[in-house]
Amino acid sequence: MKKTLCLDFDGVLHSYTSGWVAPHFIPDPPVPGAFEFLYHALDHFEVVIFSSRSNQEGGIEAMSTWIEYWARKELTNAEPDWRANRVINLISTKKSAFPTKKPSAFVTLDDRAITFSGVFPPIGELLDFQPWNKRNG
Repeated sequence: MKKTLCLDFDGVLHSYTSGWVAPHFIPDPPVPGAFEFLYHALDHFEVVIFSSRSNQEGGIEAMSTWIEYWARKELTNAEPDWRANRVINLISTKKSAFPTKKPSAFVTLDDRAITFSGVFPPIGELLDFQPWNKRNG
């Protein structure tokens, strides 16, 4: 049995350069390398994708459609690997890949999180937090 990897959608898979538009509208391309990572992660993990879109009308369908579209653009789809089809079949078409509540996971990859090390960070550090794609330099 594989351990669960929980991936945040916006800012981890979806580049999120336009910011929030609507749960069913995902206008931006993937973060560079996202689909190559996703393809390889499937060898080692049960991958689930969790988002604030997950429990909103049209959110899961939009993420699933976005993954299928970009998998076909970003990954090859030829014998023997059928890379795009593998991602689509193991993620996009599987409802359990999109939980509507925060899943229990071995590890989570999120652009808006800080690893808790057993010591609480200063409040100022939390207030100054910026995701990777909003940092200067």
